Amino acid sequence: MALKIRLARGGSKKKPVYRVVVADARSPRDGRFIEKLGTYNPLLPSDSGQRFVVDFEKAAEWIKKGAQPTDRVARFLAQNGVGTWTQGNNPNKAKPGQKAQEREAERLQKIEDAKAAAEEAAAAPAVEATEEAPAE
Repeated sequence: MALKIRLARGGSKKKPVYRVVVADARSPRDGRFIEKLGTYNPLLPSDSGQRFVVDFEKAAEWIKKGAQPTDRVARFLAQNGVGTWTQGNNPNKAKPGQKAQEREAERLQKIEDAKAAAEEAAAAPAVEATEEAPAE
């Protein structure tokens, strides 16, 4: 069973409050969880002591047992000396998919073919009709 230490949203519309929970990775975000470790209130000022309240000993135990914190929770835990957090880098994220790249290559090829055909037509001398049709 893959365990995650993650945020479960609570509160009302436009006033979120989160619980920091240990849950099975397959369970819904706000659904069933194994243990509540603390709370996170993003509406409080960042220097407030009540903004992120977690039992850090329990969090460290769960990490030792194999629970993986989500990126946001890992940041908070690392700020408080539990675990580590490194910024992720995905340079391929903005690149289009394989089919989109193929379509773009085809489009560029058609443009090149059209330019070549236009240059060829412009370079070829215009053939004028020297024969006239017989008059009746």
